[in-house]
Amino acid sequence: MTLPAPIPAPAPAPTPADQFTFGLWTIGYDGTDPFGGPTRSPIDVVDAVHRLAELGAAGVTFHDDDLFGFAATDSHRDTQIARLAGVLAETGLTVPMVTTNLFSAPVFKDGGFTSNDRQVRRFALRKVLRNIDLAAELGARTFVMWGGREGAEYDAAKDVGSALARYREAVNLLTEYVADRGYDLRFAIEPKPNEPRGDILLPTVGHALAFIATLDRPELVGVNPEVGHEQMAGLNFAAGIAQALEHGKLFHIDLNGQRGIKYDQDLVFGHGDLHNAFALVDLLEHGGVHGGKAYDGPRHFDYKPSRTEDSRGVWESAAANMRNYLLLKERAQAFRADPEVQEALAAAKVAELAEPTLAEGERVSDLLADRSAYEDFDHASYFDGQGAGFVRLQQLATEHLLGAR
Repeated sequence: MTLPAPIPAPAPAPTPADQFTFGLWTIGYDGTDPFGGPTRSPIDVVDAVHRLAELGAAGVTFHDDDLFGFAATDSHRDTQIARLAGVLAETGLTVPMVTTNLFSAPVFKDGGFTSNDRQVRRFALRKVLRNIDLAAELGARTFVMWGGREGAEYDAAKDVGSALARYREAVNLLTEYVADRGYDLRFAIEPKPNEPRGDILLPTVGHALAFIATLDRPELVGVNPEVGHEQMAGLNFAAGIAQALEHGKLFHIDLNGQRGIKYDQDLVFGHGDLHNAFALVDLLEHGGVHGGKAYDGPRHFDYKPSRTEDSRGVWESAAANMRNYLLLKERAQAFRADPEVQEALAAAKVAELAEPTLAEGERVSDLLADRSAYEDFDHASYFDGQGAGFVRLQQLATEHLLGAR
């Protein structure tokens, strides 16, 4: 008689050591969407930080407008900053990342850094510079830039070459400012293909990496990829993260769930493509199945509690993000430790890909002289033979993911 597989123990409770962080705009989402108004009351920043601390989070992040609103008076701004600083000191939570809202107010309807209106671009820069000072004051190490309005709906409306030049001008000015002030702060560009604009500039991780290479201080700029944003474009998020890690440019990350190529759903992490979430957690924690560059920064959740939920559901969903990450981390560790998985990885030659194709010191002339590489190579054996074993490997991953092993 075959005994059923043991039921895995519950995932450990999250602690600040797990580096889980949440944006104020996530737990503070009131349910408003393009077709309906709010379904929940606002949450005060002090209450929000207390609840996150109770759940085991390590930190909180925010846009300027999340904390004190657009065009707030200096008095109100100072009051809200002081209230945040006070509750941070009380709970021990930190602010590892800050960002600026250049997308909600009417003035940014055609973008901030790339608006056709020069005065709007200057206003956007001043707004960001002010928030950079606040980020440094609160000890943030990363400043995220999401260009949600940096784009267009009509091809004739935006000269893309000029827009990229203005984007570059803005980022160069901001990195110069940080360097001159001596702030220990790096920038992370957050790609997204569309929504709210029909087409957004720097739509994917690859576009952002190419843009960063053109900057005056590329060492100060990386990426902040988001699960849903890459998957909206039909891309593999774990693959994009692997490339960002390989470039040393994964400065921050936004975790959530997405189910296919549609609007940005911002689901709880793990409530979308679960297989890709499993691969992602393994990559972040271990550098992938064969080792490599892992990620040591905050595990930041940029999700929206479903519009259907009440205030209790807000905190249940926040807890679900962290629980799902820890469960996937456990599954990934079990997957890596399984001898059958190790055998399947070897059979699939996964580790062999890390071996250079050319031997050390080998030149083109040596390759051309090697008859085993071409003339004597038995390529015919790959027809109905030389199976890769990838299906078996994926099945093992699936069984670990489902808790069957």
